[in-house]
Amino acid sequence: MNILFATSECTPFAASGGLGDVSGSLPKSLNKKDGVDCRVVMPLYSDIAPQYRKKMTLEAEFEVPVAWRSQYCGVLSLKLSGVVYYFIDNEYYFKRGGLYGYFDDAERYTFFSRAILEMLRHIDFGPDIIHTNDWQTGLVCVLINKFYRDDPKFYGIKTLFTIHNIQYQGKYGLDTLDDVVGLSPGESPELEYGGCINFMKGAVESADKINTVSPTYAKEILDPWFSHGLDAILRERQNKLCGILNGIDTDFYNPETDHNIAANYSLENPENKALCKKDLIQHFNLSDDNAPVIGIVSRLVAPKGIDLVKHVLEYILLAGIKMVVLGSGDYMYESCFRDFAGRYPESCGVHIGFMPELARKVYAGSDMILMPSKSEPCGLSQMIALRYGTLPVVRVTGGLKDSITDSGDGKGNGFTFRSYNAHDMLDACLRAKAVYDEPDNWQVLVERALGCDFGWQRAAVSYMGLYEEMAGLW
Repeated sequence: MNILFATSECTPFAASGGLGDVSGSLPKSLNKKDGVDCRVVMPLYSDIAPQYRKKMTLEAEFEVPVAWRSQYCGVLSLKLSGVVYYFIDNEYYFKRGGLYGYFDDAERYTFFSRAILEMLRHIDFGPDIIHTNDWQTGLVCVLINKFYRDDPKFYGIKTLFTIHNIQYQGKYGLDTLDDVVGLSPGESPELEYGGCINFMKGAVESADKINTVSPTYAKEILDPWFSHGLDAILRERQNKLCGILNGIDTDFYNPETDHNIAANYSLENPENKALCKKDLIQHFNLSDDNAPVIGIVSRLVAPKGIDLVKHVLEYILLAGIKMVVLGSGDYMYESCFRDFAGRYPESCGVHIGFMPELARKVYAGSDMILMPSKSEPCGLSQMIALRYGTLPVVRVTGGLKDSITDSGDGKGNGFTFRSYNAHDMLDACLRAKAVYDEPDNWQVLVERALGCDFGWQRAAVSYMGLYEEMAGLW
């Protein structure tokens, strides 16, 4: 089976979040299966490092129609870790710093979506499935039906659309439809919604199948509380919607080989985790005692539940729990954490910004990771934390619900709370501390965490089942 994985970001080339991690890991896992050829296509951003650029080969050059425009497109390729990557080159659209946030993003990703389909006319690869991701590539699902179904090369191609975060839908004015997409008003009701065009809505309407990055999130987005306005459309298309829980790259996140942490350890030899905790405490200049450490590695914004943390942080510190925070976001929360670090320098350590190597130290050196999210499509931090033997404290939502169960039943792998309430979160933290204060019981949980497997092979099996269903093999 041939799969073309269309994405706006992918590690290790250019990434800004969870989509990049998925794009860098899932295709590799799929290609380990017999008879599968999964290839990735993404823009050739200027941020892509020279070490990769110099290894790329030019595959094709052609023109891409973008409404009334005709734009140059080059396709370069690179094979890495068993995966063929295609890079869509156009310096006007992609020779810029960063990935998103430009005034013409609608035009940039319309070009990218159209270029993906045009590319298939010029390379020696014919996919059975085009797997699109989020609004930046969702237009592929619309355009293939509008402009390409008369071409025999596209007859049997099916499209899958994955919603990684429904909050970001690609909403633009109706003038974009004619001026950028190349369709007249009324010609594409799939894209029109709420007085504007909505790229994600178009993909939901047009794709053969839709999925989200966790089973619970697939249910939650049918509710107005989570859907950001798309719940009615999704309920109409519920028959083609499912959820598959993401995984993590367990080779990349591996306490047994990670050179970023103070000492390596494993399920078989977990003792060195204590050295990682000592190193973390020293890094943040906290007092070196036996108190538990809760880590936060997150964007410091309200949807991540940081407002809950702000409300009860003083209670957490006074209860004898230390906290280390790594992240950036709203100035209000950044200032709040800096203030607590100044008032409680022995108990609270803060680094505003993001450093991947420091994130590893937090995952390995903390006793717990706090994720009180208001909404979490999947979440990766809780899986990474478990990989490093660190117990997640999470709110029951989205992928957090699908990956973490409360240890109060004697079998769980973390501590959970349900209500979006600061004192319920505080209670979960205090329950975690109560178990920590019983070293033998805590060690059982640490070893249980180290034994959890959230590698991509499990998710790859589920995706293969979905692809085969789409291709009509069932």
